[in-house]
Amino acid sequence: MATLDIGQDTASLTAALVDIYSESGHEKEVADAVEVAVRAIEHLTVDRDGDAVVARTSWGRTERVVLAGHLDTVPPADNLPSRRVGDILHGLGTADMKGGIAIMLRLAAGVTSSMRDITYVFYDGEEVEAERNGLLRLTRNHPEWLAADFAVLLEPTDAIVEGGCQGTMRVDVHVTGERAHSARSWMGSNAIHAAGEVLDRLRAYEPRRPEVDGLDFREGLNAVAITGGVAGNVVPGECVVTVNYRFAPDRSPEVAEEHLRELFVGFDVTVTDSAAGARPGLQHPAAQAFAAAIGGTPRAKFGWTDVAQFSALGVPAVNYGPGDPHVAHTAGEWVSATQLTECEDHLHAWLTT
Repeated sequence: MATLDIGQDTASLTAALVDIYSESGHEKEVADAVEVAVRAIEHLTVDRDGDAVVARTSWGRTERVVLAGHLDTVPPADNLPSRRVGDILHGLGTADMKGGIAIMLRLAAGVTSSMRDITYVFYDGEEVEAERNGLLRLTRNHPEWLAADFAVLLEPTDAIVEGGCQGTMRVDVHVTGERAHSARSWMGSNAIHAAGEVLDRLRAYEPRRPEVDGLDFREGLNAVAITGGVAGNVVPGECVVTVNYRFAPDRSPEVAEEHLRELFVGFDVTVTDSAAGARPGLQHPAAQAFAAAIGGTPRAKFGWTDVAQFSALGVPAVNYGPGDPHVAHTAGEWVSATQLTECEDHLHAWLTT
């Protein structure tokens, strides 16, 4: 079994975490290593549900905060194992989000007293469909483990506080035709050709750019897959265009679905995955205090994160962590060792002052 040395520097610990393969659905080895590491810390109580590990202090403080991060990664892209060149650590999950996990582990060991009680949540299944999300499972099985006054998701934000998150929805747009022999194509109707209307609507679409609670969000609507065809000599009678909608948090999933059905009127639309966004919530005193402690100007989070899960629980939450979000999921993913240290120092100071 892989082991983790929490006492090593943050970049080296990040590298060790990266080198434990943990593509979504294969988090057990890294969860085992994290569990062993946090169980060795005397001031923590540790629980586990599947491949999610929750470690908590019990100092009797009047306020509790959560630091949370996911253990899984997207599939490798010839970017394992990790490698370091100067200040830059390369490898799968360096930014999203083994760097954040390393900081959580070091804080779990290093913060031995605080004005706040602290819960550290390491969970599985974030990079896949919502129903496999380990944090969602915890909200159903053990919501008391997540009770808190404020939460920080250590998602990659380039060390800038990011408020809220977009919602996400995937739909299949079904295009029908009439199957025929390709030698007698006039006797049928080509569903793939008819899918051009769906693509035309997508090309003409103008995404919204709303302001939500003082932060500027952008939406996106894109075809992400297309399937159709039976054989090389058959005019297809069906084609499916899969569309991903990233919507601002001033829209609910219900409103988002209605919007897509209106856009694709005339076609059958099936929702295959959906997750609500989260409003920034930066007006909450705990969020304001955190943003002031970190410094800089908060911005909107482009992408879906589990701040939405905490928002649904009534816990205000923000995103803050090391790594450029633009390199997440890329073959060239990387994180700066300097930024790892910067984020850890800021969080340590916030927790201990």
